[in-house]
Amino acid sequence: MHNVGEHRSGATGVSGQAPRHRFGASPAGRLAGSFIPVLLVAAASGQAAAQDRDPMLLHDANGTTVRGHLQFGLNAVSEQNLFWNFSDTIAPGSGFDPDADWLEIYVKPGLSFETALDGGSVLYGKLSGVASYTFGTDAYDFGDTGRATLEEAYLGLRTGLGEDLSLDVSIGPRELKLGTGMLISNGGSSGFERGALKFGPRKAWEMAAIARLSAGGVTGTAFYIDPNERPASDGENELAGLDLRWDDPAGGFAGLTYVHVLESGSPYIQAAAGGVGPPTVLPGAREGTNAINLYAKTNPFDGALANWVFSADYAYEWNDEIDLDAWGGRVRAGYTFAGLPWSPMLTYTYQTFSGDDPATPELERFDPLYYEGSPSAWATGSKSSMVSINSNVQSHGLALRLQPTKQDTLTLRYSHIRANELRSPIQFGQATRVDTTGGTANVVSGVTDAHLADDVFLEYSRIINRNTFLTAGVSVSLPGDGIETTVAGDVPNWTGGFVNVVFNF
Repeated sequence: MHNVGEHRSGATGVSGQAPRHRFGASPAGRLAGSFIPVLLVAAASGQAAAQDRDPMLLHDANGTTVRGHLQFGLNAVSEQNLFWNFSDTIAPGSGFDPDADWLEIYVKPGLSFETALDGGSVLYGKLSGVASYTFGTDAYDFGDTGRATLEEAYLGLRTGLGEDLSLDVSIGPRELKLGTGMLISNGGSSGFERGALKFGPRKAWEMAAIARLSAGGVTGTAFYIDPNERPASDGENELAGLDLRWDDPAGGFAGLTYVHVLESGSPYIQAAAGGVGPPTVLPGAREGTNAINLYAKTNPFDGALANWVFSADYAYEWNDEIDLDAWGGRVRAGYTFAGLPWSPMLTYTYQTFSGDDPATPELERFDPLYYEGSPSAWATGSKSSMVSINSNVQSHGLALRLQPTKQDTLTLRYSHIRANELRSPIQFGQATRVDTTGGTANVVSGVTDAHLADDVFLEYSRIINRNTFLTAGVSVSLPGDGIETTVAGDVPNWTGGFVNVVFNF
């Protein structure tokens, strides 16, 4: 199942490009954009005849299976007062329109195979691609554009090495997620010239070499990965590392990941001394960065703690070449009210990521690397995640999930978002401006009040059938004092909504 929430991850800012046609600018256009997914769902439901044979199984004989894969989706999005309408104050001559409506589409076809070899080993592989497009102009002022790119193209071998011991090796573009996705998950970039900003259909790494050794519930993974970055912003990153994970059959897990950045042209940003002045850009500073990530989740408890689930993540980063010393983490507690109708589940989440302290010569700004940026995973807020990455931010979050039926799920999410360090970059140089507090004009970066925003996001999802999934959501971001004091005048609430349908075969 593939759903889109508010946002995954990506660059931020308001560009100075001339405005383009926006899908659904008229009431008729908006109505059409809303009904397109519904009509497609109805058509798919009408054609869903029961079949005894899997239509995607193309060949199954002599120890070899060949299977087809097809996923495609449509997403209609509407946004008002994008980025709290900062463009009117910060870039009034840019022509940026803070109200936007657009339609995203993507298709992901693929072909995979498995063949049994003598001795019990299995040779396998997969080839797939992604074509995506955005009609109209999206939140980052890109539109009427898209690309077709390679997604997966790997070969692998699974073999037994003895009693309860197995080895799985593969090479080529493919997906890889480690732990809960705090650092290593989203290997592909979407949006901008590639289209499908909110969907983010690309997940595979441009190149991956993966070796997994498993014994019982313990798996050790050695990996080399090269992210599939957009050509316009390719930092030529290459990473390698190890992951050790234990999985309990009852559902809990624990693990440790080590990541080393072998090569990178990606810069880091450092706050000015004392927080006065523009931030400093450190070219290629990511190269040589090391990270350790600890993660764990409990099984459902019995007795006094019945229906409780807890999880925790912690990451520490260092780089001796640039004196990097950064950290981040998350704690989460969830409780299911099993005796109530609709099986309500309430989850509290606190997550925090260090920012660069302007009072020290060291660099403490956390690098989130390639995290999974959906609201159900590692996004800090819903709309706020479009203007800040997981660096120099913290949030308290509550999520209430209701299931009226097995096919229907309602989730209400609230996030209170704050900065960890004042006068320090939130995003890449975000909010660099002249501050006249106290009657003296100073160039500062970041915010002078920690409260950034309060985000509320209501999401509905429905399983139409085993191949068709519908998701819709509405959200609002209320600016805090940290946002409101960066510009003169009133700062409006940022609102929006979406409806999408995904077909997965």
